[in-house]
Amino acid sequence: MEKNVLRILCSDLIKARKEPGLQWLIGVPFMPFTIISCFKCIHTAGNPFAPNYTAEAEDLQVLLPRGLEIIGALYVSDTKSRENALKAADSFSELKRYLLSVQNESSFVTGSTTSNIDGIDYFICTKGKSLLIENFESVIHEEKPAQYLWDAACLLCCQMSLSLPVYFSSNKSSEEQFSLLVEDFAANLKGPRAVFQAEKVVSQSEGCSSVLLQCMELNDSASQKNIDSLKRSIGNQNACFLPCSTLCSTDKHVLSASGVEFPEPIKITVFYQSSHNLKAFAPRVDYIPVKEDVRVITVKVKLDIACVASRELSLSDAVSKLIIPGLIEQLKAMWKAADTKTRKSKLCIYHFCPSGFLHPVTAIYDLSFGETERKQVEERKRLHVRLKLPLDRPMVRAANAFILASTDAASGTYTTRKGTMRLTNVHIGLSSSGLAGGQMSLVEGSYEYYHYLQDGLDDNGWGCAYRSLQTIISWFRLQQYTSVDVPSHRKIQETLVEIGDKEPLFIGSREWIGAIELSFVLDKLLGTISYCLLVGVGKDIKENIKVSCKILNVRSGSELPEKCRELALHFQTQGTPIMIGGGVLAYTLLGVDYNELNGDCAFLILDPHYTGTDDLKTIQVNGWCGWKKAVSSKGKEFFLRDKFYNLLLPQRPNMV
Repeated sequence: MEKNVLRILCSDLIKARKEPGLQWLIGVPFMPFTIISCFKCIHTAGNPFAPNYTAEAEDLQVLLPRGLEIIGALYVSDTKSRENALKAADSFSELKRYLLSVQNESSFVTGSTTSNIDGIDYFICTKGKSLLIENFESVIHEEKPAQYLWDAACLLCCQMSLSLPVYFSSNKSSEEQFSLLVEDFAANLKGPRAVFQAEKVVSQSEGCSSVLLQCMELNDSASQKNIDSLKRSIGNQNACFLPCSTLCSTDKHVLSASGVEFPEPIKITVFYQSSHNLKAFAPRVDYIPVKEDVRVITVKVKLDIACVASRELSLSDAVSKLIIPGLIEQLKAMWKAADTKTRKSKLCIYHFCPSGFLHPVTAIYDLSFGETERKQVEERKRLHVRLKLPLDRPMVRAANAFILASTDAASGTYTTRKGTMRLTNVHIGLSSSGLAGGQMSLVEGSYEYYHYLQDGLDDNGWGCAYRSLQTIISWFRLQQYTSVDVPSHRKIQETLVEIGDKEPLFIGSREWIGAIELSFVLDKLLGTISYCLLVGVGKDIKENIKVSCKILNVRSGSELPEKCRELALHFQTQGTPIMIGGGVLAYTLLGVDYNELNGDCAFLILDPHYTGTDDLKTIQVNGWCGWKKAVSSKGKEFFLRDKFYNLLLPQRPNMV
């Protein structure tokens, strides 16, 4: 083990929005002194350095998957110093007292920085008779943080639906009744009736491999026979001692909109045995009269937890130390989040992995009045601040959530959501443009690659602008700005006829369209998103959020390099794909590489004229997605000097 070495897997996340206050540093116990993410402390009652530790602990226990822990704190102020690092250490120690999942570490991480300087001073704090603080011997910023984390860790997930009867009487409050109910739920999970199936999801042809676990082995002969049979099925090994790596998938799959690769999760399913070799007896009914009115409410909840574990952790420990406590704590959190008067809240659990995060975070939303209810909007804003996300784009709406795993009701198989069947983000993995001293500005978020001959349509020679428009609309869909389907060529033509831009004979034709027509279609299909804030009965506030476009006109292809500064600013502030039309062809622009000193530039072009199969290697190697210069080293013009060009720059709406 490396001594006094700090590894950072989230450098950009720590630097993002370094406002004065505290940041909680997140890690895992099986990777000492490794920071995998950080959360901003937001419950401060006006003083950024005086947290409400109770509120912070309650939030963090919901947000963090079981297995992740707060391993330290970072102090952001006007100055960075050892004294401020000690203040961060004091705040961390105080928070630990409120967090049930945090162990009593003898050593932890603390740091100090300022809001306007990138440099951060990190220290290792060791508890003894007094607090010892010293510098780390080295700080390593991992180049491949996701790979570093998931080579050592695995994901586990568990879903469980419950119908819980809560009895109300004058003698006992609902909180007391619920406390008893939670105790009963915990006892059942830890008792001999509970059986946990740990399941590895593999390819459909191979089926699934799984292991059954019991928290307590029964002494009766029937249970022993089941255990003996189970041991034989796994080669006479005790299933309880099998490591998680036994069921870990070697493949990684993109499960989040931010493109982070997660290993396929191990699914844990909870079963209750209906009997334990009980002798038959006659049915019996007991009548117990009550002396006061009793009201019964059935509380229906669906628990959905994610856990992060070491691949070397035994399956039994994963269940007893992560899954069971996680289910119990989430049930408590959902009760606290419910409406305290009616308990009729529509609580839903979502997992997110926004840009910059390597692991999921969990949120409980009350969607009683829909996602656009004012309280829910404010909750998302607080989550943006907590996770240090931009406040002008949706990243933690319900549609941004990803599903760790779900059961296919038709087949009974366990599946994960893979997202689109089309190639996405085909520019990832490309080599650099080769431009010396350039600054790259790229599309932000995910998009789908639309090109000739897809969907059984022969649009070779006339459909390039249609395909570019489809790619742009796919970006708005994948960033959850709209649920509108990506339009077909016919739908695009019908839209242009509907708004009066084209005659009816245009429908079904092979007539070209350009940037102007694309702006008309975008304005019609995505022009206004009705954003309704429900503030009370009969008091709805409707806000219309425009999805607008800018048009850049260029008289000659030779003038396009002069627009690079403006294009770079677009990608830095808007991040949307750009359509380049005019001349004789249409392209999709995904980024620019621009040297401000000498004006040299290169364009990252996604070419819709590709007619082959969706093979990423072929597309990248043959330049269908690649860096292009206005004039190549051999003097060949990519943008023709005797042709005009129109550039369509879609603007992202300002919303969360």
